[in-house]
Amino acid sequence: MPAKFAEPTAKAIPLHLIGESQLDDWLANQPASVSGWVAANSFTAALGQALVFAGPDGSVDMAVAGYGTQTSRSRGRFHLADAAAKLPKGAYRLETDLPKDVLANETLGWLLCAYRFDRYAKNGPMLAELVAPEGVNADLMIAIADGEMLTRDLINTPASDMGPPDLENAARRLADAYGARISVITGDDLLAQNLPMIHAVGRAADRAPRLIDMRWGATGKKLTLVGKGVCFDTGGLNLKPAASMGLMKKDMGGAAAVLGLARMIMATGMDIQLRVLIPAVENSVSANSFRQQDILTSRKGLTVEVNNTDAEGRLVLADALALADEEKPDQIISMATLTGAARVAVGPDLAPYFSDSQTFVSAVEAAAATHADPVWRMPFHTPYEAMIEPGIADLDNAPTGGFAGCITAALFLRRFVTDSPYAHFDIYGWQPTAAPARPKGGVGQATRALFAAFDTLLKK
Repeated sequence: MPAKFAEPTAKAIPLHLIGESQLDDWLANQPASVSGWVAANSFTAALGQALVFAGPDGSVDMAVAGYGTQTSRSRGRFHLADAAAKLPKGAYRLETDLPKDVLANETLGWLLCAYRFDRYAKNGPMLAELVAPEGVNADLMIAIADGEMLTRDLINTPASDMGPPDLENAARRLADAYGARISVITGDDLLAQNLPMIHAVGRAADRAPRLIDMRWGATGKKLTLVGKGVCFDTGGLNLKPAASMGLMKKDMGGAAAVLGLARMIMATGMDIQLRVLIPAVENSVSANSFRQQDILTSRKGLTVEVNNTDAEGRLVLADALALADEEKPDQIISMATLTGAARVAVGPDLAPYFSDSQTFVSAVEAAAATHADPVWRMPFHTPYEAMIEPGIADLDNAPTGGFAGCITAALFLRRFVTDSPYAHFDIYGWQPTAAPARPKGGVGQATRALFAAFDTLLKK
């Protein structure tokens, strides 16, 4: 569903956003009927509260939304969205003196609050609409929201309808919408075109593995996004237990994230040369599944000993990263739901990332803080390189011992990028419990921070 603002209209309902410390001053300038109604409804301007006032004809004449305290706001984000979801039908005009960047985030939260995944069960639309506040770039907000909603839709769709061919079709629809070029290498052609590890991981599935390659833009710096597209992960011959397999439709969350980010880039006409690479596979069980202690030869020529078939994401990413690196772009970024270790380290809300560039780190962290899209830097800790070297091959896809799992995975990936600046994001891609503007289900992580950071990172 596309994001949208209400049409500007003189009949828009004024919505006052009020913090707890501001309530008394605001009430002092209101008639007694307003003060009485506020008291009767125990409205204290706590975060997320909403209250409407009726006019003479019984229709909504005014509304107030609680903005809490600085302490309560520090515990979450998209605070206006919490109140917006409680408002009745109507077009609302926000009355607030929030700083411009905070206002933009709250506006985006309202747009994202309207998201519904209704492919299989119809969910009623959000009835409250917002008139784009003055000073907010409405087109930019819609582009960002639409990119996030694309990511959510792709992750939320089950593997029965989001296998490798379906993920390819989603990329083709996006390419068609923005005039991008797309090519796809499928099945045994992966071997013929030297993408052997993508083929090895995906060959057991009924739906053939593939590499999706989308390009857009003819000027500006070169940015390549690589997204893990494991459309379902059984664990392969190292079969996952039921509890671990239950969310594996989201194992293509990296692919969904880079497609959502690509949509933001293309919709806003960013002056860059964009390439998106998605190795799309299913990690299935069959007579021809790749096995433990198989040794695979990658596109780059590095050999990899397979010590766990459930560490397959780094294998498919490795071939795609090696391909990306051959063009020596100005920046390569991989995004993947790669390791459980990352979730143990930082939980589901933070997007851990790896980069050796202080310029990249500074730009991304500044953008993340400003755009309510939290990230956390993890180290490419070089002394751990020995942990991914098994001796019998160049690399081990699953080091024993269980220590530093997200770091060793990132170090593994870094081996395949030798000529280009590289950053890796080990995202979760899932909102485990509903929060303002983020319903339970698929979610984008770090994409808005990256989108904002590109203005600094990719200037000519």
